[in-house]
Amino acid sequence: MNYITKGNIISAIIVTFLTFFIALLLSIGSETFMQSIDNLGVAFAFLLLIIFLGVFFDTIGTAATASDLPPFNAKAAKKVFGAKQAVKIARNADKVANYFNDVMGDIAGTLSGAIGAGIVFSLINTFTLLDSVLMGAVMTSFIASLTVGGKAIGKTIAVNYSNAIIFKVAIVMGWFEKLTGIELLN
Repeated sequence: MNYITKGNIISAIIVTFLTFFIALLLSIGSETFMQSIDNLGVAFAFLLLIIFLGVFFDTIGTAATASDLPPFNAKAAKKVFGAKQAVKIARNADKVANYFNDVMGDIAGTLSGAIGAGIVFSLINTFTLLDSVLMGAVMTSFIASLTVGGKAIGKTIAVNYSNAIIFKVAIVMGWFEKLTGIELLN
């Protein structure tokens, strides 16, 4: 059986270009933000926020792949707000997981590395006695440990509470669609 189709290839190309532009915009924004920050505490808080967002998006993507469709179909039959969106998420779990785990999660990982490098550079300029190689290694290890540890906790939560997580995401998605008129996951 051939799972790679022309539609899959086109979808991958679209995701590739979309990722490039999202990463470019976020990178420019975060670089500009980091250059305007003189306070290491604020820069560190921004780093933690980016790591948290990566973990958050990874949790949603994992929950999408672990969710069960029948409970959402039952809620949709009863016209529960958000249930229609939850059905769409569950039916498109591979695309949702790709977007949240890979696109958003990997962008957060790249940004956290860049922000970490900026923090190390600032620390070395402030405290000239610090060793740049050691500081870079410590920062990389710090970011990696928080990211991997956070994702481990997130995956456990996602697997055990997948339907509840996806239903909350679906409600937000429902409100977005209602307010904007833009239907997601068509």
